[in-house]
Amino acid sequence: MHLRLYLLLVPFALSACEQLGLDDQAKIAAAREADGRAIGSACRQTARALEDCYSLNPKAQKAAIFAGWRDMDGYMRENKIESIKPQMEEEASPAKESPAAEKPKDMGGAAKPAAKH
Repeated sequence: MHLRLYLLLVPFALSACEQLGLDDQAKIAAAREADGRAIGSACRQTARALEDCYSLNPKAQKAAIFAGWRDMDGYMRENKIESIKPQMEEEASPAKESPAAEKPKDMGGAAKPAAKH
């Protein structure tokens, strides 16, 4: 009796694996592919080069980014859609220093004026 009940409940318990946090690898791969294609499409629409797109999104799959970029390129050419200017400027590279970093540091030779109270 208990064996029959156990055999009846096991398939129902295993069918809810996604609710337990056990994701299907095929779904994860499909989602990563779709994300990469969306990133590539957005890069093409904003006239970014593929290399820039790759460097701005290092965790995304390069093949998916390229596929999305290529698809959007064909769509934009077919429908004669112009590229748009990106709203967010590219991040400053670490090699370039900010203007604040270029100011000379106080060597301690000159006394600073006291704050007025």
